[in-house]
Amino acid sequence: MTGFLAALGRPVLAVLAAFGRVALYAVQTLASLVRPPFYTREFLAALLHVGWLSLPVVGLTAIFTGGALALQIYAGGQRFNAEAVVPQIVAIGMVRELGPVLVGLMIAARVTSSIAAEIATMKVTEQIDALVTLSTNPLKYLTVPRVLAGTLTVPLLVAVGDIIGIMGGFLVATGQLGFNKATYIQNTLDFLESADVVSSLIKGAVFGCIATLIGCYHGMASGRGAMGVGQATKTAVAAASILILAANFLLTSVMFGS
Repeated sequence: MTGFLAALGRPVLAVLAAFGRVALYAVQTLASLVRPPFYTREFLAALLHVGWLSLPVVGLTAIFTGGALALQIYAGGQRFNAEAVVPQIVAIGMVRELGPVLVGLMIAARVTSSIAAEIATMKVTEQIDALVTLSTNPLKYLTVPRVLAGTLTVPLLVAVGDIIGIMGGFLVATGQLGFNKATYIQNTLDFLESADVVSSLIKGAVFGCIATLIGCYHGMASGRGAMGVGQATKTAVAAASILILAANFLLTSVMFGS
């Protein structure tokens, strides 16, 4: 019986320990953010990598999702003679949930993996040790610019994704389902509230912070050799994706639970 309980407890303790290490790493990153020096060049490079270069995948994901959402809502609405709700449901679905979550997952797939692989490779090739030798704090040089860039740019990506997703629904609804263009746009604008947009941007900031922080953490904690780099990348993407979905549930509960 004792052995069985120990076997159950070991993975639970391992998960709690992992959460504790990530939490400490996040606190250290936050503390380093308010202390000089600040590496502007690294921050600008991270802005380009996280933000601008992610636009194509975000745009394609959003427009196809918005179009598919319009088709699904129309098909489902036909069963209850409620086809007219397509613009309203597409708007609220994209802005409140699908936009932030899909952008967050795309960032986890693209940016988290890239950051984890890059930093893990630097660790394997002893470039991080070289930074320490040069009296440069790896946390401030590698983590802080990337986390700050992710926190600031992902909300903008979410806003772009929301707009493109709604446009995808608009194109399908007006071009294939017979909706009037002016009426569709008016229904969308009338139904959305400022709280929906604000919640979407807040989710984007949280998801961007999670994606970049987890990528940096697993890169720093990677093992040696090519296997360590691969394991760090795989674990980082999986952990970031799960945490983004969990954070989405918690944020939705707080903002719209009542």
